[in-house]
Amino acid sequence: MKKEKLDYGEASTVLKLMSDKTRLTMMALLHIEELCVCEFVEIFQTSQPSVSQHLRKLRDQGLVREKRKGQWVFYSINKNHSSFKLVDAIISEVTDAQTLLDELQKSGKRVCC
Repeated sequence: MKKEKLDYGEASTVLKLMSDKTRLTMMALLHIEELCVCEFVEIFQTSQPSVSQHLRKLRDQGLVREKRKGQWVFYSINKNHSSFKLVDAIISEVTDAQTLLDELQKSGKRVCC
């Protein structure tokens, strides 16, 4: 059974994580579909360790799920998390991340790991 309301500590933790532009964008992208770490590297034009560090913070709080396929690691948003309604509300108020995925596809850098 899910709780109706978050306590201040839970809400504060989610808001702190989502206050970072990179993590907010990651969550908006994952709200659309599952992505591989290597795709985040291309989108953010940054190193794999940097991307992994952001994803680790989200994963440690249970906001994202990790799935391994061989050497590849895929992430998806955890819609069963007690804070999902808050995450969903925040994402609904920011720019649609689909354009970032479309640009990745158009540049030929969309990965099918």
